[in-house]
Amino acid sequence: MAPHSATTKSETSAIPAGLPVADTTVDLLVVGSGTGMAAALAARERGLSVLIVEKSSRVGGSTARSGGALWLPASPVLRAAGAGDTPDRAAAYLDAVVAGSAPPPRSAGFLAHVAATVDMLGRTTPLRLFWARDYSDYHPEEPGGSAAGRTCECHPLDTSILGGYRTRLRPGVLEAGFSIPTTGADYRWMNLVARVPRKGIPTFAKRVAQGVGGRLLGRRYAAGGQGLMAGLFAGVLRAGIPVWTDTTLLRLVSSPADGGRVTGAVVEHAGREVTITARRGVVLATGGFDHSMDMRWKFQSESLGANLSLGAESNTGDGIRAGQEIGAGIALMDQAWWFPAIAPLPGRAPAVMLAERSLPGSLIVDQRGHRFANESADYMSFGQRLLELERSGNAVEAMWIVFDQQYRNSYVFGAELFPRMRIPQAWYDGGIAVRADSLGELGARMGVPVPEFSQTMTRFNENASAGKDPDFGRGRSAYDRYYGDPTIRPNPNLRPLVNGPFYAVEMVLSDLGTCGGLKTDARARVLREDGGVIAGLYAIGNTAANAFGTTYPGAGATIAQGLVYGYVAALDAALDAAGRDDRD
Repeated sequence: MAPHSATTKSETSAIPAGLPVADTTVDLLVVGSGTGMAAALAARERGLSVLIVEKSSRVGGSTARSGGALWLPASPVLRAAGAGDTPDRAAAYLDAVVAGSAPPPRSAGFLAHVAATVDMLGRTTPLRLFWARDYSDYHPEEPGGSAAGRTCECHPLDTSILGGYRTRLRPGVLEAGFSIPTTGADYRWMNLVARVPRKGIPTFAKRVAQGVGGRLLGRRYAAGGQGLMAGLFAGVLRAGIPVWTDTTLLRLVSSPADGGRVTGAVVEHAGREVTITARRGVVLATGGFDHSMDMRWKFQSESLGANLSLGAESNTGDGIRAGQEIGAGIALMDQAWWFPAIAPLPGRAPAVMLAERSLPGSLIVDQRGHRFANESADYMSFGQRLLELERSGNAVEAMWIVFDQQYRNSYVFGAELFPRMRIPQAWYDGGIAVRADSLGELGARMGVPVPEFSQTMTRFNENASAGKDPDFGRGRSAYDRYYGDPTIRPNPNLRPLVNGPFYAVEMVLSDLGTCGGLKTDARARVLREDGGVIAGLYAIGNTAANAFGTTYPGAGATIAQGLVYGYVAALDAALDAAGRDDRD
């Protein structure tokens, strides 16, 4: 009998465990384990052999760190819930909001395959989706827009179904120290627990019972991006699709004799190169260039703070660069899923802000003490406004969210401060929070011009008392009002700040990931600069230029297009394998 050898890194990095990382041949190679898992599942269902490679030590990518929402217009999920949405209405909405900033076939291709993608996920994973009713589209006033929304989520999922691989799932941004599987729909009411207890308390109690009670039964429930990726990962494990972690894409391999068709990739694992031959193609799902500051400063803005992105730290543009090296075109590289956040303390990441900007009793000012935007706008539009001001010569060099004690007593802040909890002393010591008994004193401690700040506050309070915002229209949109306080009338987003103490917390421009990347068509195929197809190469998610151009149509549009175009890429590869010869 041969002597027993020690377990190698290539064995421990492989799922299933013990499968060595070595030169191999498969039908389809998927690079990236976030929404790329949808491509793998769809391809496997069609009989293709598939391999997933992942740069980091854990699977899930930025999707696992997200809220896990899915924007699924005219989908079976909405139809089952009686939403009344139609493909024509969704198409009219995308035409209006995309407004020519992306090729129309990209939106059309997404809409054409939403239903089939949802059905595929239902067959291949344990995910069960529901409609997040009333989570408005981000631009509901546009033609075809919906105030009732098209956003869906997955019900909390027991991650113990992953068995020993549960620890290989990337942690989420909002993971609590104790298990409360909170969906986005739950968050809305849990955030208002002190204001609308009849909705907030039962919602909070239900999720605590599910989380804590589940643990007593050996179950570990997760919601949001964690729950979504747990479901996809469970499907991958059930389908027997191998995953190599700690494996970095180095370069793509193409065949000059076959018109430059991509035939595989060279990856690096444990310090050595491994060649993967892919008979039917390669799907790039490596995320964006979130943490490649050279690329961000080149394509977006030199003013961006280093590594403030909430995207996975492994997202450094590998897939985009690999595509460019073989002649792929790029588009929308100045765009990101911008996300204003609480400024980080030294050595820490920015803290997520979601409802905070929309809630009454607050406003945001810049270094001049002036408001500059509708605080309640969707997060991508808010970030685009900041960059628009920078390009016009009126850069927002610093920004603070200002609020009063009533606000602090009423709402969750920064995902970790429950109503009435004191702002941590570390925030004051770190200079990201200030407190004062008067607004004038607060302005001085913020370092903004006190006269200008006082004028801003006077005007804001007068208008808020009337429930109006003539300067920026806060509260006019159904999206603004979704995260407002329904107990405040006439405008759930506006209330004057009258009684101290007053607070200000510094903010930064973060993001959920970049959304510019390789040019692709309605079949997820990567295109050259001249529009020609690079055969055998697909790009999805944030590796591809946003299917919706410069717009975020609704919550979950980023993950949804990754899943849908993953399905589309697999469909194209499988049809090609069946002998189709009508490629265009």
